[in-house]
Amino acid sequence: MKWGIIGTGNMGKILIEAWIDSGMIEAEQLYVTNRTLSKANSLQKNYPGITVCEGAEEVAKEADMLFICVKPLDIYPLLNKIQSYLTEQQCLVSITSPYSVEDLENEVPCQVVRWIPSITNRAQSGVTLLTFGERVSPLMRAYVEQCCKAYSKPVQINENVTRVSSDIVSCGPAFFSYLLQRFVDAACEETKISEQEATTMVTEMVIGFGKLLEEGHYSLPTLQEKVCVKGGVTGEGIEVLETETGEMFHHLFQRTHRKYNQDKWELGEQKRD
Repeated sequence: MKWGIIGTGNMGKILIEAWIDSGMIEAEQLYVTNRTLSKANSLQKNYPGITVCEGAEEVAKEADMLFICVKPLDIYPLLNKIQSYLTEQQCLVSITSPYSVEDLENEVPCQVVRWIPSITNRAQSGVTLLTFGERVSPLMRAYVEQCCKAYSKPVQINENVTRVSSDIVSCGPAFFSYLLQRFVDAACEETKISEQEATTMVTEMVIGFGKLLEEGHYSLPTLQEKVCVKGGVTGEGIEVLETETGEMFHHLFQRTHRKYNQDKWELGEQKRD
C-alpha cells in the first residue's frame, strides 16, 4: 500500500513522524509534496526512504491512501487540480473539519475518510477522529482503524460532533498548554519560585496525572475527590476555580464553532464562484 501526503506543514509532518516511528508504515511507502518543497526535502533527510514529488499530481498518481493536509480554502482548487488522477480504488483522506465527508464524496470518485489527528499522536498517544464516507468498503474501514491503532486510539464520530470533538482532541493540547503556562506564570509572580522549578513541577505533575487516568486508578471526578480534602488547601483553590472559571469553556466552544461555521460558509461561497 502506497501512502501520499499533499502538504507537509505542522500536522502533515506530525502524521509522517507518528506513522514511521510507530512502524505503521515504512518510509519507502510514502510519497510527499509541499508548496515549499524545502519542507518536504527536510523530512527526507530524517527519513531517507521517503519519495519527494515535484507536485500534487505526481503524489495523486502514486498513492493508494492520499492525505490532503492543506488549509480548508486550498482543498477545492487542489481537488480540481488532481481530479483526473483519482480512481475509485483510492482512499482520499482529509484532516480538516469544515470540509465534510459528504462534500468530498461529491467532488471525487474515491473512497473518502476524514482523519483528524492530534499533536499527541507524535508521542504515539492520544486520539484519531475518524468519519467514513458512504463508499468506504468494509475492508478499507478495517484497514484504516488498524493503522490508527499503531500510534493512537481511533474514535469514530458523526458529522454533527466534528467541531467539538476536534476542539477536545486536536485543539485541546494548545488550550491546556496555555492554561498550564498561566499556572506557572502566576506561581512565579506570587512567590519566589523560579520559572524553571515551576515548569519542571508542572510538567511532571501533568505526566503523572495522565498516567493515573491511563492506568485507570481514578476518573476525573474521583481524582479531584481524593486530593480535595474538605476544609483543606485544595478545597480553597477549587472554590476560586468554580467562581472564576465561570462560563469560560462555554465561550471557548461558542467561539470555535463560530469560526467553524464561518469556514464552512466561505467554502460554500468558493464553490459557488
